[in-house]
Amino acid sequence: MITREKLAGGLAFLFAAAAAPLAPEWVVSLATIAFANALVVLGLVVLWRTGLVSFGQALYYCIGAYTVALIVRWSGFTDAFALVALGGVGAGIVAALVGFLLARYREIFFAMLSLALSMILYGVLVKTETLGSTDGFSVSTPSFLGYRPHGEALGLSLYWFTLAIDAVAAVLVGAYFRSVAGSLATPIRDNEIRVEFLGVSVTRIIHTKVVIAGVLGGLGGALAALTIGHVDPAMSYWTTSGGFVFVTILAGAGSVAAAFVGSLVFEMVRSFAVDIMPGLWQMVLGSVLLLTILFLPDGLGSLVARLRKREEAKP
Repeated sequence: MITREKLAGGLAFLFAAAAAPLAPEWVVSLATIAFANALVVLGLVVLWRTGLVSFGQALYYCIGAYTVALIVRWSGFTDAFALVALGGVGAGIVAALVGFLLARYREIFFAMLSLALSMILYGVLVKTETLGSTDGFSVSTPSFLGYRPHGEALGLSLYWFTLAIDAVAAVLVGAYFRSVAGSLATPIRDNEIRVEFLGVSVTRIIHTKVVIAGVLGGLGGALAALTIGHVDPAMSYWTTSGGFVFVTILAGAGSVAAAFVGSLVFEMVRSFAVDIMPGLWQMVLGSVLLLTILFLPDGLGSLVARLRKREEAKP
């Protein structure tokens, strides 16, 4: 069934795709990074609905990026479709393995353990010279099923490619939220013991959510690596994970679309803050987060719910 929200989301994606050729090159590049990172935020939303906050999503983001970079570097294979898929699979495998551990913990223990795993990867990458150590290494220009664009055409191709993956991810995650496992997120957050009494394994559901968030993080990292053309250990550092949590708070867990809007708003605010006030841009981001918590505690996604309530209240 096509709802008003689905129709609005589809039109928004079509508008974003159609407007790209008319936008400046720097806007397209910024939007590509924002929409790539939005996949990581979407994974955090999947966890957040269950009451879990991960400060280590940079682990999967970095694995996805390095998977792409290493395949290109060692094999010369550059097809973007296969590379991004392999980045997501690689991150998903790691998430499935660490999920056996993470699914046993809740609240601050879940957050800190995920952060520790991310920092372990950071330490390994920094100490490994064959992986570029602190400098990382570059990623060659990708191809698209044999098509090898350059210059402005490359930027547009990466943007449309990222947008298409975002659209597929949004549809699949939306379907997951409407499934039985997705619908149990709030009951698990409120009282998981009662859910266990229903015969449902909460640990297994949380493990699944960790894997979903890991795959989304890997896809985001793979797209970011192709867009930036470079990978380095900072992709797994705690500040990277903190940025994703920042955007999740800004977006809220109310809707799938909020993850993409919040990520785009964050990148725009950060870019303009760095350009206008290079010495105070962190303060600007902190102020935005403070205002969001004070006036929109449920994030930007809650604006849609508020407008809907106002329409229903009208005679």
